[in-house]
Amino acid sequence: MHKQLAHGDVIGHDGAMNDKLYIGLMSGTSADGIDAALVRFQGGADIDGGNEPLRAEVVAARTSPWDPDVRARLVWLGQGGSLDSLDELGTLDAQVGEAFAEAALAVLVEAGIDTGDVAAIGSHGQTVRHRPYLKHPFSLQIGDAGRIVERTGITTVADFRRRDIAAGGHGAPLLPALHHALLHDASEDRAVLNLGGIANITLLPKVSDVRGFDTGPANALMDLWCHEHTGRPYDEDGAWGATGVVDDALLSRLLEDPWFATPPPKSSGREHFQRAWLAPRLRGDESAVDVQATLRVLTARTIGDALRSAQPDTQRLLVCGGGVHNPSLLQALRDELPGVVITSTQEHGLDPDHIEAMGFAWLARQTLLGLPGNRASVTGAAGPRVLGAIYPV
Repeated sequence: MHKQLAHGDVIGHDGAMNDKLYIGLMSGTSADGIDAALVRFQGGADIDGGNEPLRAEVVAARTSPWDPDVRARLVWLGQGGSLDSLDELGTLDAQVGEAFAEAALAVLVEAGIDTGDVAAIGSHGQTVRHRPYLKHPFSLQIGDAGRIVERTGITTVADFRRRDIAAGGHGAPLLPALHHALLHDASEDRAVLNLGGIANITLLPKVSDVRGFDTGPANALMDLWCHEHTGRPYDEDGAWGATGVVDDALLSRLLEDPWFATPPPKSSGREHFQRAWLAPRLRGDESAVDVQATLRVLTARTIGDALRSAQPDTQRLLVCGGGVHNPSLLQALRDELPGVVITSTQEHGLDPDHIEAMGFAWLARQTLLGLPGNRASVTGAAGPRVLGAIYPV
């Protein structure tokens, strides 16, 4: 999956010419693989696109599988579990860093690009805990960036969320500024929906400022339930859940969680929407496939409620993330939002499977240029901030 790179110049913030590329590395809350995107940006160094619109070309992209044992521990941690010792956490941090480095090198091999042509890697790391509502809020991503630098020989930018949280924000979502630069249209109210483990939306109104927030579970609960009852890691194409019947009483109990009514800024993770959240809301005699169908509609309903509340005149919803491949979920969204055109970001030139990895390549570029990557209107931070820590070669 790659295009031949047409070498050219990229305009930097200072006006200098720069023909370098950026790699973005991302593993989401589902921990279903490490996405790597090799990206060439042009123009638009300013967070609002400046005088020259931002253009982004994905030169190559691929997803590397996790070692099964490492993935099992990451999923356990992400669902609120704990490890036996700091030694185990430190070992996992090192293993994730090694895996991210291998993913970066693999995408370069696929593209036939030398490491010297890459300005930086932007590594999101693997989120193992996201706690924005504590007295001392934090978001913890592991994946030793020092190891990424050593293995690749490429400057790495990592730890993007801490600075925004230190400034009073949620540290999430971080990509609405990029969505605005690449997908905003002054002729219609749009929204971008990322269907990862957790769903989040970016609101792109015709004229006012960009906003964005998490809406609730997307693939996280469906994947968990599918694995528990079928042994498969996820419900491919939503086929299993499509054979079930929605349990309206269960759906009502799920929707009673006060988090759904919390106003933005808001964010969440698998540590909230996990098995321990679902269990007390079940009677115990439900059909497993009916629960799966209900979880699908829970995702669609909470997204629909969020859009109706925050941007009721939305005309177009652009979908990315793993859930874009679930036709049953997309149909549930269309049922919830009958007046909205719902399409993949692919129809607008952005691969839905790699847009988040592209985003962390862009955030690395922003950091090296000394430019902010967050949007205070999204995260609730005190203002724009340069994000991430730089690990130079």
